[in-house]
Amino acid sequence: MKELKDYIRSIPDFPEKGIIFRDITTVLSDADGLQLAIDTYIGMLEGVDFDLVVGAESRGFVFGAPLAYHFHKPFIPARKPGKLPCEVVSQEYELEYGTATMELHADSIRPGDRVVIVDDLIATGGTVEAIVKLVEKLGGKVVKICFLMELAGLCGREKLKDYDIASGVVYEGK
Repeated sequence: MKELKDYIRSIPDFPEKGIIFRDITTVLSDADGLQLAIDTYIGMLEGVDFDLVVGAESRGFVFGAPLAYHFHKPFIPARKPGKLPCEVVSQEYELEYGTATMELHADSIRPGDRVVIVDDLIATGGTVEAIVKLVEKLGGKVVKICFLMELAGLCGREKLKDYDIASGVVYEGK
């Protein structure tokens, strides 16, 4: 039986020399791989008491929505600026060369909501750290953060050290 990491394609020297790109399109394009990925996330959430799932744009949508469906919970998209049509709260965060912003609808999370955040990858942790701040700004409590894979060499877990984090596959490098 194949493991989750067997479905992830590693592409050397992309986007630049010395980097190994971890491609999840091979997980998504294989029915068994996709099912194993969703089942891995489900396993991460067994026994977790939560009210809703927040998925990071865009691959967090791919994995977060089926989890929300499975657990019969609402799904809340965390989006890049200008994508949500109603009042939003925004959080800027640092990139290697510049900044980016994540947004949530201002009415998407109520005070006291227990929130699970889902994304495909934790690298430096900046995107999810911004989403955590948004959830907390709205009064929610992050009870679990789930990733399909983790690039441990980029130390993103350090930014999120106060939270319960789970990753399906951990790569030691960058």
